[in-house]
Amino acid sequence: MKWLVKSFVRLLFRVFYRVEVKGLENYHAVDQSKQPLLIVANHVSLLDGPLIDLFVPGETTFMVGMNHAKKWYGKFVLYFGKFFTVDLHSPYAAKHMIAELKKGKQCMIFPEGRISTTGSLMKVYEGTAMVADKTHAAILPVHIRGAELSKLSYLNGRFYGFIQQFWFPKITLTILPAKNINPPARLKGHSRHHSLKENIYTLMRDLAYYGSVEEKSLFKALVKAKQVYHAKEICVEDINDQSLSLKKLVMASKVLGRQLHRVLGDEKRVGLMLPNVTGMPATFFALQAYGYIPSMMNFTAGLKAMKSACETAELRTIVTSRKFVDAFGLQPLIDEMEGVRFVYLEEVRADIGVIGKLTGLLSRTKSLPGYKKDPNSEAVVLFTSGSEGMPKGVVLSHTNLISNIEQISAMLTLLPGERLFNALPTFHSFGLTAGLIWPILKGARVFLYPSPLHYAVVPEMVYQTNARLMFGTDTFFNGYARKANPYDFYSVRAMVAGAERLRPETRQLYAEKFHTPIYEGYGVTETTPVLAVNTPVAFKNGSVGQLVPAVEYRIAEVPGIAEGGLLQVKGPNIMLGYLMPDEPGVLQPPVDGWHDTGDIVHVDEDGYVWIKGRAKRFAKIGGEMVSLTAVESYINQASPTGHHVVVSVPDSRKGEKLVLVTDDCELSRSTITDAAKEQQVADIMIPKTIILVEKIPVSGTGKTNYLEVQKIAEHHFGV
Repeated sequence: MKWLVKSFVRLLFRVFYRVEVKGLENYHAVDQSKQPLLIVANHVSLLDGPLIDLFVPGETTFMVGMNHAKKWYGKFVLYFGKFFTVDLHSPYAAKHMIAELKKGKQCMIFPEGRISTTGSLMKVYEGTAMVADKTHAAILPVHIRGAELSKLSYLNGRFYGFIQQFWFPKITLTILPAKNINPPARLKGHSRHHSLKENIYTLMRDLAYYGSVEEKSLFKALVKAKQVYHAKEICVEDINDQSLSLKKLVMASKVLGRQLHRVLGDEKRVGLMLPNVTGMPATFFALQAYGYIPSMMNFTAGLKAMKSACETAELRTIVTSRKFVDAFGLQPLIDEMEGVRFVYLEEVRADIGVIGKLTGLLSRTKSLPGYKKDPNSEAVVLFTSGSEGMPKGVVLSHTNLISNIEQISAMLTLLPGERLFNALPTFHSFGLTAGLIWPILKGARVFLYPSPLHYAVVPEMVYQTNARLMFGTDTFFNGYARKANPYDFYSVRAMVAGAERLRPETRQLYAEKFHTPIYEGYGVTETTPVLAVNTPVAFKNGSVGQLVPAVEYRIAEVPGIAEGGLLQVKGPNIMLGYLMPDEPGVLQPPVDGWHDTGDIVHVDEDGYVWIKGRAKRFAKIGGEMVSLTAVESYINQASPTGHHVVVSVPDSRKGEKLVLVTDDCELSRSTITDAAKEQQVADIMIPKTIILVEKIPVSGTGKTNYLEVQKIAEHHFGV
């Protein structure tokens, strides 16, 4: 009788939840005659237990908490499967599961021990890893996707009640290859327990990535997002009170894209020069819909860099807005851009008649070039900051962007409908991937602000919009702190800093004044950009966090560097290649898929990455390697409110010498010497020359413009 009822319930699940199971071959690959099987899964709803029982082969024994077994839904679910009840808070709970596994039974545990209220990975208990370690069981990871959006999840009512839920969302189960946990034999006691816990956490975090990532183009991903989340909910809004829902964004992409196609014809890469307003994502996805490759133009970089970027990417046209050009005073720059056509959105929209709108709206979405585009083809071109030379074109594929979005999601929580505040420009990879595309494709809501440099306005806008997440750089966060009211960031649950080193003084300032954590991350344009990030459940102050899932790394030795070396990475988020200024239009892919970040790092035993400095930001003084970043670090402690940059210039006696360029008029050489003594640093790490400037040169993305600072130092010495 139970078998018939179970078959009927399985049929109902297939009909109403459209349950899809992937990776069944990984289950059958486990030889259960040689080792017991322990199934683990993320826990996002009350449906999870029945889903595992109904759709994972074999007879599974569940460990169930006593409190759940007594409730009506618990009794209903347990009617169909095998289980034993335990007090989940008891230290002896794991012993019951060990006993069952040693009997040869197929067992199942939710490592989180509770249903997630964030839809993402929460705290993971070490008991699961201890059970696998004691029984030498194979761990079979199963990822449940879609159930977190059901009415039977625990998300409803959280975070101001904006969670989007459905009665019958599509659910996908992804079964990954089984793994064995084998901590080093040398580890004992607490160290062994810590290693086991880290192992199971990493497994569950990576499970979130591999269970969610799919090969698709950006436009196809947008269309899928409209199908998965509430299509009429706002996903983008801006300072002009303009907003777009997922449905309107897809419609705008089709209509505007069709008209742009008539204007652009057979062009391949197209420049896109717009600020953070709703017109940016509308135009970006309009170009994507018709298979064009947006090349994001840094309008703050100056005429020389703009011309170089156009030549490097072989751009014939730049799409922009007259209103934007007038507001930012860019007409003189445009007048100097010979050989490049500027297309203004106001004129393009004016040419879209009623027939054009109807034709665009009625066109089959799946037939558009962007929907069917090869995921491994070019999706976007970004340009390096040019702070160390002329900008290079960085070509990213659809797979790069989609993969990095899922890598970010595996590390950080972003709920459907949750508001993210983004003032970072979209010509910066951090602002484009994490600040714009991530929230849109995850059903969240992004508020776009046109400039991160409005230090007094940005905190007020964060306050007015009740934003929950915020991105920035150390420079920007310091600027906001000087102007913000202590209550401006009351709604923010997390800030994420990237693009440059986060100073300890900045983190401490936000903890003391705003009671808001800043999680430092790390990445480069060539990696789309996120490579590592600290999270609420896995962080170490001073590090940039653990590497995101699916990224391999290796450390190349650097002569003169005792600890650490050059970080080289490989993974699905690594760029297709460079477009170099001296070889325009020619794609130069990474050698064997490996990208050299140019950063000197140390990776500790727990996988946390510690940045020592740029390879180019080391000086060789008297035969010894000196990190310019390390010199800046102790100076920052002596003068936390100033902006200090240390560079090196040639020296006839010792090869190179250090020069400090600063905007702090009160900083003296004696202050620096005292700080060096207090920090017990070597004499060769003390700059002998201080150059005072009114303002340190900074790029539009918030990074220090080292090339300009170097010029200041060289000019001072007449080099």
